[in-house]
Amino acid sequence: MTKADIIERVYDKVGGFSKKEAAEVVETVFLLMKQTLSRSEKIKISGFGNFVVRGKKERMGRNPQTGQPIVIQERSVLNFKPSQVLKNALNQNRT
Repeated sequence: MTKADIIERVYDKVGGFSKKEAAEVVETVFLLMKQTLSRSEKIKISGFGNFVVRGKKERMGRNPQTGQPIVIQERSVLNFKPSQVLKNALNQNRT
């Protein structure tokens, strides 16, 4: 699913919006999420899951092409942990 698909579904499901307004709503939600995560704050969406930014320390790795050791710089990574509700919904479709 793409951002355009999400906009289309918001437009279809929530009456009273033009497509442009639906796009603005979706863009605003994503912008707020990006801003929140960039401040290393947690996003918890009840019934869906948690988005958490965590730090990875600098470590040694190796270049897979040459085998030479390299330093992998310290960085931030985004983790998503689905809620139990989402896990259950996903597993219901498997049976």
